[in-house]
Amino acid sequence: MKQAIRAAVMLVGLFNLVLGFAFLIRPAEMAAKFFIVPQGIQGLATIRADFAALFVTGGLFALYGAWNRRAAPLAVPIILLAIALTGRCITLIVDGVVPTSFTPMMVEAVMIAVLILGTRAFATRQWGR
Repeated sequence: MKQAIRAAVMLVGLFNLVLGFAFLIRPAEMAAKFFIVPQGIQGLATIRADFAALFVTGGLFALYGAWNRRAAPLAVPIILLAIALTGRCITLIVDGVVPTSFTPMMVEAVMIAVLILGTRAFATRQWGR
C-alpha cells in the first residue's frame, strides 16, 4: 500500500512538474488552457514566471518527498494546492459558478488527498532527517 501511495505522490509531482515546464516553454498556449489572457510581453513573462514557479516548486517537493519517503516536503505542495483551491472556492462565492468551475477543483482536491495520504504513509520517517 505504501508503494502505491508513493507512486501516486510521484505522479502528482510529475504532473505538476510537466505543467510548470509547459508554462515556462509555451506560456501563451498554457494561458489559454487555463482561461487566462496575457497582456503583451509582460503578461507572458508573468505567466511564464509565476505559474512555472508554482507548479515546478510543488512538483519538485512532491517528488523529493516521495523519492525519500519523507512527509515534511509534501507540506509545500499541499499548502500551494490548498491556497489554489481556496481561491477557487472564493471565486464560486464572489463571482458565481460556470460549467468549467469544478474540474480543476476536483483535480486539486484529489492531489491534496494523495499528498495527505503520502504524509501519513511517510510519517514513520522523522521530519528533520
